[in-house]
Amino acid sequence: MARRDPLTYDVIGAAMQVHQRLGHGFLEAVYHEALAIELTQRQVPFRQEVHLPITYREQILKTVYRVDFICYDTILVELKAMKKLGSSEVAQTLNYLKAGNFAKGLLINFGATSLEYKRFISTPQK
Repeated sequence: MARRDPLTYDVIGAAMQVHQRLGHGFLEAVYHEALAIELTQRQVPFRQEVHLPITYREQILKTVYRVDFICYDTILVELKAMKKLGSSEVAQTLNYLKAGNFAKGLLINFGATSLEYKRFISTPQK
């Protein structure tokens, strides 16, 4: 059996606490703010609303992605507040992983009756 990553578990645990306290139905911005409080309470290091530059042929494009959180400087975290996650939200998270060259990512949805999350593992490019 594979070992679980304690860092992603910390972030998921914080999200579970937020969902337990607030439930579903709020705007994404509410969950974003509440998760920042919960991560701080749990002493999880994070940055929020981080701009990820996109490069093409070694040139940085004017367009940038904005990711909701980066936790422990290694885990990209994207938040949603919708009834169900779909393929476009998964694709968005995968693009963020690639743009930011991250190995781990979490897509967390607070909009469902039960907290919904997906873990992603990517191979960072050199």
